[in-house]
Amino acid sequence: MKIVIAGGGSVGTAIATDLAERHHDIVLIEQRLDAVAKLRDLLQFPNVRVEHGDACEVKSLNRAGISGYDVMIAATGDDEDNLVVSWLARTHLGITRVIARVNNSRNEWLFDENWGVDVKVSIPTLITSLVDEFVEVGAVVPIMDVAQGSMEMVEVTLDSDAPVILNNSTLDEIALPDVAKVVAIVRDEMPLSPSPSTTFQEHDHVLLLVKKGEHGCLNGIFTAQ
Repeated sequence: MKIVIAGGGSVGTAIATDLAERHHDIVLIEQRLDAVAKLRDLLQFPNVRVEHGDACEVKSLNRAGISGYDVMIAATGDDEDNLVVSWLARTHLGITRVIARVNNSRNEWLFDENWGVDVKVSIPTLITSLVDEFVEVGAVVPIMDVAQGSMEMVEVTLDSDAPVILNNSTLDEIALPDVAKVVAIVRDEMPLSPSPSTTFQEHDHVLLLVKKGEHGCLNGIFTAQ
């Protein structure tokens, strides 16, 4: 894929390196002129191009020649910049997949389809979710929003009193509503693909896609609440 990354800090550089090693074509846009030369020395991949420019300005984006690229990753350390980059990618560049970094979790509500964001990645929220995972066995823990904020990925670590365990229910028997779908189960540190005959065990990590705001439908199925 052809991918644009706005922001050449530690996060943007790490993403560029990882994606380049996966053989994607990368354009990294960095505003700090003194950092551009260092990035070009660091990212010596044939499929990586480092451009000097302000990704919040249309002229810089046009100069980079990235119109119609597959993915924009707004990875700067400034939430306002990431919102502007996301909006420009969608409205001016025709990029149909936009991923945005959220630095301050208080700003997370802004990162939605109105700003062109498909997926928002909030490190503070992810860390909080990981902490919740350890202390809230038997609770529904939101992980991240997907599908332009219309769906969310959630995780439930099953306790011994979860109804699906007490009733020895298969996935087919629990009859989840249409707003929720089990997408994976992690058991003993191994991923399992769910099937209609799948049963559940204590300490299973169940990952589900749920319509935004509807994860209450999981209570009484995967949790005892």
